[in-house]
Amino acid sequence: MSRNANGRSSIYEDANGVWHGWVTVGVKANGKPDRRHRRGATKTIVTKKVEDLERMRDEGRAPALGQKPSVRKWFLFWLENIAPLTASEATIINVYRPKVINRIIPGIGEHRLDRLGPEHLEVFYSALKRSGLSSKTILDYHRMISRSLKMAHRRKLVTVNVATMIDAPSHVDTEIEPLLQEDARAILDQASALRNGARWSVAFALGLRQAEALGMRWRYVDLEKGQLRVFQLKRRGFAHGCGDPVACVQTRHKDTCGPDCVGHARYCPERGGGEWEFRKPKGRKTRPVPIPEPLIPLLRAHKAAQAAERLAAGSAWEDRDLVFCRPDGRPIDARDDWGSWQSLLEAAGVPPARLHDARHTAATLLLEQGVDIRVVQEILGHSSLAMTKRYTHVTSRLARDAADRMGKALWG
Repeated sequence: MSRNANGRSSIYEDANGVWHGWVTVGVKANGKPDRRHRRGATKTIVTKKVEDLERMRDEGRAPALGQKPSVRKWFLFWLENIAPLTASEATIINVYRPKVINRIIPGIGEHRLDRLGPEHLEVFYSALKRSGLSSKTILDYHRMISRSLKMAHRRKLVTVNVATMIDAPSHVDTEIEPLLQEDARAILDQASALRNGARWSVAFALGLRQAEALGMRWRYVDLEKGQLRVFQLKRRGFAHGCGDPVACVQTRHKDTCGPDCVGHARYCPERGGGEWEFRKPKGRKTRPVPIPEPLIPLLRAHKAAQAAERLAAGSAWEDRDLVFCRPDGRPIDARDDWGSWQSLLEAAGVPPARLHDARHTAATLLLEQGVDIRVVQEILGHSSLAMTKRYTHVTSRLARDAADRMGKALWG
């Protein structure tokens, strides 16, 4: 018999001398027993196959029913249905989707998922390195691939997560130096004559993230009490309106966007999305931030100048209650804000630096003034003290002060 009434495995020989084995591994979606077939030339061969399948069943590793998907099909499914359950929309659109469509699918997408081997990932990572990607970016690819394959393993689409069978690409964080205090002052001096110049005073004095500074609204800025509440302003990611994002990237705007373009959907002729929206900051907690006294008159002057712009714009003014905006009230795009920062550095004679380095500088200046690191953590809005320590740097001034204190302790 090929089917055993009690659900146990069975082995038999047919009329042609071929041996068959049947193993019950579970229950199908319709409630019927899920029995798998194995065959071989001898009873010994089939018995071994039956025992192997029984062991996989008992360990919860029995292969799932149906044809195994390709890496391409699985990652697109994971991207659309699984990743959004734990990752933010911004992470999906700006990080995961470009990696899947621009690199993973062209690199390893045609492999059958259950036949993807560790050597395929190693070759893929080597190709990423040769293309000029940083070690940190390659490590990000590895972590994302491992996360996706972990879900495939849980669903028994693969018997093992092959990403765990290789060493993760190595990466050592580079030391990020904050701007010097004199550089920060030079930048603020240069910015004082600019439209929206207070934007850069906010960057250094409050240590806000870019989206937090551009998302400041007057209703949450209390100049009398010297305090503001933090939100973010971000643009919803663009989404392909075409039927095949992969083909769209590789044919319709590859030359325009480039192989590593994060916002490639922006170039899709049928794109959608891109709306502005206010969000809670990282950690999902809106935090109050005290405003340094010298910054208050700068914000008052900025508010008066903005009122004059609003009057001049008339009906063309788009009212979003933004502290920093375009001359017609519309939000400032992050790319334009970054460009203004680079121009400001050049005008101030300061070496090139990331916009986020202003946040590092704010943390370091607070420490130099003797502010407790836990207070710095609260101002910057970090969920853990360990994160705050990554944003702070022991400057020569702090090191000198520590040496002086040690000298006094030992020699008076």
